[in-house]
This record gives sequence, C-alpha cells and structure tokens, in this order.
Amino acid sequence: MAKGELLIIGGAEDKQDKCQILQWFVKRTNRVKGRIAIITTATKIPGEVGKEYLKIFEELGSKEVDILNVNSRLDAQQKSLADNLKGAAGIFFTGGDQLRITSILGGTPASKAIYQAYDRGSVIAGTSAGAAIMSETMIVEGEDDESPRRCTVKMAPGLGLLKNVVVDMHFSQRGRQGRLLTAIGQNPNILGIGIDEDTAIIVKNEAVIQVLGSRTIWIVDGQQISYSNVSELAPDEVLVLADVGLHILPTGYGFDLNKRQVLHEGSAKLTRYLEDGSVCDEEKEEGK
Repeated sequence: MAKGELLIIGGAEDKQDKCQILQWFVKRTNRVKGRIAIITTATKIPGEVGKEYLKIFEELGSKEVDILNVNSRLDAQQKSLADNLKGAAGIFFTGGDQLRITSILGGTPASKAIYQAYDRGSVIAGTSAGAAIMSETMIVEGEDDESPRRCTVKMAPGLGLLKNVVVDMHFSQRGRQGRLLTAIGQNPNILGIGIDEDTAIIVKNEAVIQVLGSRTIWIVDGQQISYSNVSELAPDEVLVLADVGLHILPTGYGFDLNKRQVLHEGSAKLTRYLEDGSVCDEEKEEGK
C-alpha cells in the first residue's frame, strides 16, 4: 500500500481567491519539507502554464518549486528527471491532453520515479487531464451533454495510481453524466467518479477519499446493475442501465472505496483517516 496521497482535481480550481485546493497541496508538501515538481506534459503551452502554477505555489508558501517540461519520450528517459521526481514531496500534473501524459511518460524511468515517490509518501496531484490519468483506465474523450450511448466514450490505460476507479472531470459544468454512465455500463465492476470544477478528492491509503472544494463529486456504482443492454446495442443507440448506484457528495464527506460506503462528515472512520491514515471499524470505534 502506497504511503502517499492523491489529490485529483476536477479542473478550473480557484487560483486567485481562497485557493482551498491548491493551499491544501502546498501545506501537505511543506509538512514533509520537500520540493514541488510541476509536470506540464499535457499542455501545448508549457512555459505559460508552468510559470502560472510556480507563482501560485510560491505565493501559497512553497519554498522550492521546479517546472519540468517533459515534452518527449527522450525527455522522460533522462536520469536527472527521474532523480528529481523521486525526491519531490509533491508532483503536480497540469491540464491539457491526458493522452500526451500517458504516451510520453508511460513505461519510462520518469513514470517509475512517480510510482516510487507515491510509494514512499509524496502527494501526487493532477487537475483536469492531470486528474484523468490517475486511474488504471481513463476516459480519453466522449460526448458532453448527451444521453449514455454505446461507443460514445473512448478509453485508454492511465498511470494506474488509483485502482478500480475511472475519473471524469469538469463534470457538472460540461454535462458529462452520460459519458460516465456509459463508461460504467461497459465496466460495471469499477467505480465512476465525476468531479466538478474547483472540487477535488483526496485519496488516502488507496482506500478512502475525502471531498474538498466548492462543488460536488458524483460516484456511480455499477456493481448492483440488474439489467444492461450494452452488449446488444448498435453504435450510438441509447443505453439502458437498471439499478445503478449514485452518490452526490460535497466537501467534507468521504467514501470508503473498498466497502463502497459514504462516510459522513465527522464520522469516526473518516476522522481517523484524516488524522493518521489508519484503518478503523467505525462501529467498533463508536462503541469505545
């Protein structure tokens, strides 16, 4: 089990006012007195985007920030880059095109260094495209503001830091409920998590998430689906899904990924995770 944490942001996070999400990231990395590494691989304007986050992180109190413009697989093969990532307390993926991240970093020393940093306790964060790549399988593209239909969602392997989950971002703002339902209809064993803009999930111990930010997350659970016609449809036909599980959670709430249960704000289990990351049985804890 990795000792680090994931910060998965739905995009368009507040960068000018309270900066709640980015403030959490900086405070967490400062706690272990390490550097922040900004990876700009996803964007076509790495210089501009990198400097924007550098300025924000420094203003929020980060002492040392590196911008890593990894724009090719040759860049990702460099030992100096891997060494930089291994030693980072926080690694931040910017938005852009998620396929650029996975196609450039996948299988390289840089990607292995990211896993090693996560295993030893670093915070791995990503916004928008940087959020999509966290899961084993990621949504590459799909129709916004559309009913769930077969063949309207394209998926590809992600970096695999988060198991048995698929993430979608800019969720409510771009009307992506249909495409997340399509993804879960095709893969009912995994959880679908749709994250609104200026909202994030913090993942601890690969088991519990906490919601942070100004809006909500949607969790779609397909394990209890009693009927689906996904295997019978022609391309673009409307999908039928019966008995889909759905949770909508605001900031402060959590979710147990293993038990697939909502953790209410202030619950014993969520509090224990927030304090020290350890697992406890909520019912036993309340009985003490």
